[in-house]
Amino acid sequence: MSAHYEAVRVRVSGRVQGVGFRMWTRDEALRLGLTGWVRNEGDGSVAALIAGPDTAVSTMIERFGRGPAGASVSGVETEPTQFEKMPTDFRITG
Repeated sequence: MSAHYEAVRVRVSGRVQGVGFRMWTRDEALRLGLTGWVRNEGDGSVAALIAGPDTAVSTMIERFGRGPAGASVSGVETEPTQFEKMPTDFRITG
């Protein structure tokens, strides 16, 4: 049985900047075999694109709801997205 792949844009709000959220996201994503990117946004949120097997994407979305130690997540918004070319790694872009 082959895995289904998906890509999702995510916006995480709350106390998510200044607590290592981007590095934690990268580490968790790599642990789950996901590709994409994560960055801080000007409004204090963190945005990410995560792509990979649907079960790993679902797991990462659940983990976003908790975040790393020191974070206080108040919301996780997701939006499925299409991609022309699957990212090949996971990067902190900003």
